[in-house]
Amino acid sequence: MKKTRLLMVALLIVSVIAAGCSNNNAEPTVVKTPVETKAVATDTPVETAGGTVSKEAPMLATLVSEGKLPPLQDRMPAASDIMIEEVVEEIGQFGGEWKMPWTGPGDKWGVGMATEEALFRFNKEGNKVEPNVAKGFEVNADSTVFTIHLREGMKWSDGVPFTADDVLFYWEHMLTKETFGKKIYDAYYSVDPVTGDKALAEVKKVDDYTFTVTHKYPSVQFLERVAIDNKWFFAPAHFQKTILPEFVGDAKTLEITKEWGYEDPKAFLVETGYYFWLYSKIPTLRAWVAKTDPNSDQFVMERNPYYWKTDAEGNQLPYMDRIVATKIQDPSQKVLGTLAGDYNLVTFTSTDFTVLKENEAKGNFRVIPWTQPAWSSAGIQFNQTTPDPNLRKLFQDIRFREAVSIGVDRNEITEIVTNGIAEPIQASVPEGVIGYQEGWAQKWAEFDPTRANELLDEIGLTKRDKDNFRTFADGKNLTLTIVEQSTDNAAFLELLTKYYEDLGLRTVVKVVEPGANFDMKYANEIPMHTENISVANVAFRPDALVPLRIITPWFGHYGLFTQSGGAEGVKPEGDVAAILDLWNQIKASKDASEIDRLSNEIYKLHMKNQWVIGYAGPTPMLLAASNSMRNIPTDRVWADEYRTIGNGHPAQFFIKQ
Repeated sequence: MKKTRLLMVALLIVSVIAAGCSNNNAEPTVVKTPVETKAVATDTPVETAGGTVSKEAPMLATLVSEGKLPPLQDRMPAASDIMIEEVVEEIGQFGGEWKMPWTGPGDKWGVGMATEEALFRFNKEGNKVEPNVAKGFEVNADSTVFTIHLREGMKWSDGVPFTADDVLFYWEHMLTKETFGKKIYDAYYSVDPVTGDKALAEVKKVDDYTFTVTHKYPSVQFLERVAIDNKWFFAPAHFQKTILPEFVGDAKTLEITKEWGYEDPKAFLVETGYYFWLYSKIPTLRAWVAKTDPNSDQFVMERNPYYWKTDAEGNQLPYMDRIVATKIQDPSQKVLGTLAGDYNLVTFTSTDFTVLKENEAKGNFRVIPWTQPAWSSAGIQFNQTTPDPNLRKLFQDIRFREAVSIGVDRNEITEIVTNGIAEPIQASVPEGVIGYQEGWAQKWAEFDPTRANELLDEIGLTKRDKDNFRTFADGKNLTLTIVEQSTDNAAFLELLTKYYEDLGLRTVVKVVEPGANFDMKYANEIPMHTENISVANVAFRPDALVPLRIITPWFGHYGLFTQSGGAEGVKPEGDVAAILDLWNQIKASKDASEIDRLSNEIYKLHMKNQWVIGYAGPTPMLLAASNSMRNIPTDRVWADEYRTIGNGHPAQFFIKQ
């Protein structure tokens, strides 16, 4: 088992992800990466307006011949503005389907991240952003003015031109008016380095394919923040004008809301403004477009005829015709379906490592590990703002967090839950990742139930009920409730419950469906959760470590307080308030090295307080890919910042015949 652990630890070494840098070139950056691999794409050549030979998928060529679709040259951007996507192994072949399991529309991001097209995306090294929907950019010397260039002739999936007007519409009528339920993202505020005052950026159109974002104060990491906070800095204005109350009136919006099967216009506008990729009526820039109702047993996305990327040989991407997501009721169906060949590209956690590896040859698939900048693979978060006053006081007591840390045998957890792959360490930044602190992994990691019981007694939890479980000092019931959205962590939670109850702490696991879990998180109704912390760089993605909005259980409604400007939520105090202050200093910083120093202080406060307890070190994310599914990278980092599997650029995945 030790050999297995060492092997997997080797797979988990993550490259140091440095602070982002801006592009100061006079000319806009255009992503065009040549490749040397050669293969044949099966379709008919079509001459583009720019004189280069491009090819389209047979299914689209048929539609063109039938007069149901304009010719390829009329669907693509100007030849010089077509984005050329680098392929991983070879030029692909058109056709086939990406078959995957999913749990339904509650798992919006299951297809969302795989198909996402951001204005700017992180490069494969993860240390800076590169243009994607944008063609390029310039930034002035003090990082206050960003000039962003779009691709001339680019179109939405319904053939309507995509221009700077779609950016301005999104900014003026959706984001700043919060029509889809989100506050203005932190990326758009710059901070006075002297007073700490925040100033909202100005967004202006220059021409049809150029716009500027002007900050009052320097915003060194603006593009990186946009790539994380507000990936799509645009919306199809021609569609949104047909549903937004500002344009059609409240009565008409209510009527449309009910036609779409919703009762509440607010919920309807969130779905259509934020989770738009699930709906076939909404134009998109993605490689695949929704074709069926997301509530169906199978959710199908079909290739976008107006997709604006090709490979180096001029083949219009994506290679695959469709994504077919089949609804499953039980997590075991994902494993069984993969072994049976029902799915050809599925992601798994390390809990399924053994069964997948044992069945690779028989199932005709391969297991590809992607590293994660995760703090642990089995851990627990304690909501510091949980509404129950007794429970909140307990969770905020550092002695309690130490007790439930040292009161659990990590060796047993790692052997049973991770098949011995993970190390029995504390939740902490992995070595080799920005934020690593010497000794953090060993903090409160030694199994010591005697000391754990002493700490709980010291807190005042000395009274017991008739079942010998501890009560609060006032005699009230003390129950630790862990809320989960699936049974994926059942083995871990069973062990955790045993150890907690050995300490006299009654523990209950409550499983709710994903949508309810989402709602409970926002309502601050999740006292404990196994959600993991996975942060590539807090300066790039502070959300899980800094309470800027409601996103992760440990800080609960501290995030709502910040998000609402103090109008709602719980006011941060102590070290949580200190973290927010450090983040404001980061935003106001003019220097990358200063950003690194301040970021490190945030990590140190997390090490000091250990609001998140880990019982097993990080493990890789596993991609089980059929042997015919090609162009899947083996060297990528699985991180939310990089859009998980989207970091592999799925438009260039293909099925080899």
